Amino acid sequence: MMQQQVEVGTGPVSADDVVAVARRGARVRLGDDASQAVARSREVVERLAVADLPYYGVSTGFGALATRHIPAERRAALQRSLIRSHAAGSGPEVEREVVRALMLLRLSTLATGRTGVRLETARAYAAMIDAGITPVVYEYGSLGCSGDLAPLAHCALALMGEGTVRDAAGVLTDASTALATAGIEPVELAEKEGLALINGTDGMLGMLVLAAHDLGRLLRVADVAAAMSVEALLGTDRVFADDLQALRPHPGQRDSAANLRELLAGSAIVASHRGPECTRVQDAYSLRCAPQVHGAARDTLAHAAAVAERELAAAIDNPVVTLDGRVESNGNFHGAPVGYALDFLAIAVADLASISERRTDRFLDVARNAGLPPFLAADPGVDSGHMIAQYTQAGIVAELKRLAVPASADSIPSSAMQEDHVSMGWAAGRKLRRAVDGLGRVLAVELLTAARALDLRAPLTPAARTGAVRDLIRTRVAGPGPDRHLAPEIDAVLDLVRTGAVLEAAGPLH
Repeated sequence: MMQQQVEVGTGPVSADDVVAVARRGARVRLGDDASQAVARSREVVERLAVADLPYYGVSTGFGALATRHIPAERRAALQRSLIRSHAAGSGPEVEREVVRALMLLRLSTLATGRTGVRLETARAYAAMIDAGITPVVYEYGSLGCSGDLAPLAHCALALMGEGTVRDAAGVLTDASTALATAGIEPVELAEKEGLALINGTDGMLGMLVLAAHDLGRLLRVADVAAAMSVEALLGTDRVFADDLQALRPHPGQRDSAANLRELLAGSAIVASHRGPECTRVQDAYSLRCAPQVHGAARDTLAHAAAVAERELAAAIDNPVVTLDGRVESNGNFHGAPVGYALDFLAIAVADLASISERRTDRFLDVARNAGLPPFLAADPGVDSGHMIAQYTQAGIVAELKRLAVPASADSIPSSAMQEDHVSMGWAAGRKLRRAVDGLGRVLAVELLTAARALDLRAPLTPAARTGAVRDLIRTRVAGPGPDRHLAPEIDAVLDLVRTGAVLEAAGPLH
């Protein structure tokens, strides 16, 4: 199979391009139109590089040192010093996919021709991504303002042939060795180039794009899990009727309710208690209100995706080379738009996990599970069933509530009060990634529990689509019986969630 290639031109890369490069190792090429745009803007910077007038980052220092004039013969050294001093990250190593995403996004801005880098610098940056060289970036160092400075500086340092990287095989090595092996000459940075390589929201945007991609899948998984729980708890599907949902016309709610109706269609379990003899007038909120909660999360994701799309079309640097050849300072590097979206998604993720945990808990309580055994145990007392699986969910949900506290509501001044309001967007992205991971685990426990409950409703049979998901789970996890080692079973279902197998078994969803 031919490996996918992403051409980076003067237009924006897509979210799909970001995922392809970050996760699937897609090849990267700088387009011809980008090469021309980069060359034109470089001519502007080179004229300024020998001028006596102050231009930020070209003939001045940085941040609070912006008033310090730098003589022409020291301006290239200024850029090298910038990268070395700003590569000051600390803490755990950031995931390869995040680093590749932020590098692609920085290259995308370089390709617009608005940053003033040399063509050879942009080409070398593209070659480094294409060769699978991933600079080691650390958890802490970005305040999400003036760009994701430290993370991007570690990438620029590798371009200079300094610092530590992982090669295409993931082996830790020094940057100079990795570049030499790939046939890439280390870059001697010229005027303005160091600043252009680090002044962007690329890290937080990359994390937003990756999280949005994962959440799109998990939102559909949440509908599958909810349908299985409604069914196995002898809930009603009448509340999901289209005319009832249309009374409150939120698009996410409409789509989630449609999924629940379609997933439950033809269920013998639902049909068994649909008649007038059923005295249950309405279900608990965690069942009845699933479309409202899942739908609100869907609409939140749609907003975040729109923010990401606008940011993908942005050219973020400071100063920036305008279309008419001016070099102007600006504040477009501030991460507030992306930080807010990341935090908003973390709130939605916490609530999705919370309602999933509440549905799971109903299965385990004989006062609420409509005739199922306590904790779904084979021999209650001797066996504990799924008791502690719910504890695991509860622990994750508690963590997700803490992660839902917005990072962007905080700010801390830096650079001698020149950078006196920052976005914390990088921190918002880091905690959202942890939250998305937790949501997948919570949904896996609900699926595992609901599948067991569906089996316990035999001889009544589930709907075709929920039954297909239950059958898929049975290929990895045995059905009801005495207590077994539960952790591997949770992980097995989590793997089915992450690989998309659950959604494939469930069939097309909105």
